[in-house]
Amino acid sequence: MLETERLILRKWTDADAESLFHYAKDPAVGPAAGWQPHQSVEESRNVIRNLLNGAECYAICEKGSDEAIGSIELRLNGHTDMTDRDDECELGYWLGKPFWGRGYMPEAAKEILRHGFEDLGMNVIWCGYYDGNQKSKRVQEKLGFTYHHTCQKVPVPQMHEVRVGHTNQMTKEQWEKVR
Repeated sequence: MLETERLILRKWTDADAESLFHYAKDPAVGPAAGWQPHQSVEESRNVIRNLLNGAECYAICEKGSDEAIGSIELRLNGHTDMTDRDDECELGYWLGKPFWGRGYMPEAAKEILRHGFEDLGMNVIWCGYYDGNQKSKRVQEKLGFTYHHTCQKVPVPQMHEVRVGHTNQMTKEQWEKVR
């Protein structure tokens, strides 16, 4: 479990399926990140069991509530296509629409970046967003990520499309300057 001023980052459990469905069924949430809106609580339960089960995947909860309102993860080597190094990983995240604009994602991401660099010994953390996802781009800018490259034809299998993908990175040295 990780903690910030306003948030708790904890492991996902089957008991989170209803709240996951509540936020993940919103078409404003998943498609921007490359996944279809959830169609049922059972689908959300399967996502928890099969996708939100990574070693460094956390449900985002407001302090004082155990309701999962979003997700944040450091995808380690073997679970990301951004790196094949053990000292590098990929940051991924999403947040339920009612919580947009409150600064929750930069707050959660600052803590998971600290965790990645200090506790897990990462030297580089990668992060990307699809063209047009200005909210994700803005989070990465606020955190101090720097532009690395753009890919013009990124397959997005869950959406059955190809998109433009932008990739940013943060080195441990950069993080030590902006934290």
